[in-house]
Amino acid sequence: MGDAEHQQQIKPIADKIKPEDAVTIIYTSGTTGIPKGVVLSHRNVLSNVIASSPCFPPGENMRSLSFLPLNHIFERMVTYLYLFNFTSIYYAESLETIGENLKEVQPDMFTTVPRLLEKVYDKIMEKGNEQTGMKRKLFFWAHSLAEKFELNKSQGAWYDFQLSLANKIVFSKWREGLGGNLKCIVTGGAACQVRLIRIFTAAKIPIMEGYGLTETSPVISVNEYDENGRYFGTVGPVIRDVEVKIAEDGEILCKGPNIMMGYYKRPDLTAEVIDKDGWFATGDIGMMVDDKFLKITDRKKDLFKTSGGKYVAPLPIENRLKESLFIEQAMLVGAERKFVGALIIPSFPNLREWCYKNHVPEGTNEELILNEQVIALYKDLVESFNKFFNHVEQVKKFELLPDDWTVETGELTPKLSLKRKVIMEKFRDAIERIYA
Repeated sequence: MGDAEHQQQIKPIADKIKPEDAVTIIYTSGTTGIPKGVVLSHRNVLSNVIASSPCFPPGENMRSLSFLPLNHIFERMVTYLYLFNFTSIYYAESLETIGENLKEVQPDMFTTVPRLLEKVYDKIMEKGNEQTGMKRKLFFWAHSLAEKFELNKSQGAWYDFQLSLANKIVFSKWREGLGGNLKCIVTGGAACQVRLIRIFTAAKIPIMEGYGLTETSPVISVNEYDENGRYFGTVGPVIRDVEVKIAEDGEILCKGPNIMMGYYKRPDLTAEVIDKDGWFATGDIGMMVDDKFLKITDRKKDLFKTSGGKYVAPLPIENRLKESLFIEQAMLVGAERKFVGALIIPSFPNLREWCYKNHVPEGTNEELILNEQVIALYKDLVESFNKFFNHVEQVKKFELLPDDWTVETGELTPKLSLKRKVIMEKFRDAIERIYA
């Protein structure tokens, strides 16, 4: 807090700051177009901190681990929230050392993006696959129990007993790997696989998925620490003092003290997204579940229409495909085409293990994706997922690619979302092969 002399120096400066003054300009990384400077006021950010606080675990003197970039409003606002609630913040040394830092810090909570959560899950599954005999059987028995878990819904005394046993002998090791002290993980920035949230929550690692944009400071809704405020497959209840309504075309509109002051020196662009009544158009398609929980179905600009005139929302299909241990990344294509196709990047460590077990010759990534047995494996995988989607949404053909998409190579935003236009341009030849 500083000594009395410093407090006296700070007070006159603080007294001059008004709630409507700008506190920051954050440029949206964006997946398309020129970045826009989002001007946020003290009121914008503070209202979000105060409204979000009751959603988080109660208690003082908690610890958090921070590793998301502070030039994004998600981590910036959560940092203010930590300070507001006397939570100590420890900063990870790098993305590579998160595992070690979790064990050192033993945090009560941390924020993440789904991509990193997927990597944590993949490592857990790798270790499970390495087990043999009874240990392996126990691991997959516990995992299958977790896949059936439901919130706020009794599945009977026998299921509860089995899950408590699984938590004691299997999931306790998962929790140890994450520091052993976690109350929850908050995820945002992109859609998280419901299956992952379900499995981690069953393992007593509640995943609180939230939703918002830089323009909304950022939280619009979040699944709460209190189990009554959580619903799988949604981004939780809308936070206090914020209003949400669904437009006729399904777009989510938002209004409240969290809505930005505007885009820096771009009143024209501001007028495109905030109407005269103060409603901000998010660009996301969604719906309300049980009149309480907000559900995001897709990005408005990511929807595409096939040549047959049918709309396809790629995100749910891509997330379903990524549930496979053999699929690292996936992107649907098919705008103005006869059918839906996909670009798929295999999870090469898991694929190589499968190749070893099935006597498929080793090779480079480039050689593996051309191997007929490997292609047959992915055909079967895609076909097994197609049953979850209607005829128009089903992936008819795909291309396997040899290298991961990354921020450094330009296919992902800093939030690890797909830059769809960049990928379509970069892999135009692969897409043409799908439709050849």
